Amino acid sequence: MEARSESRGRAAATGDVVSFGICAGGYAILICGLIYAAHLMHIPTQWIAAGAVVLCGIGILSAVKATRPKDSA
Repeated sequence: MEARSESRGRAAATGDVVSFGICAGGYAILICGLIYAAHLMHIPTQWIAAGAVVLCGIGILSAVKATRPKDSA
């Protein structure tokens, strides 16, 4: 019995990693598109870099929030 529950825990953890990767990849594509659009609009490079850093932080926080296990409380 214990082996089955342990294997289910591993499967759930693997699914979380895959979901995190998909979410992070989607945010990366979005950020790249926004950087390109900002470059075409001749926005100064330092503002593009600052916006990219902020968006990366938001993307990581959102991906972690979406894939973390729910509390059982």
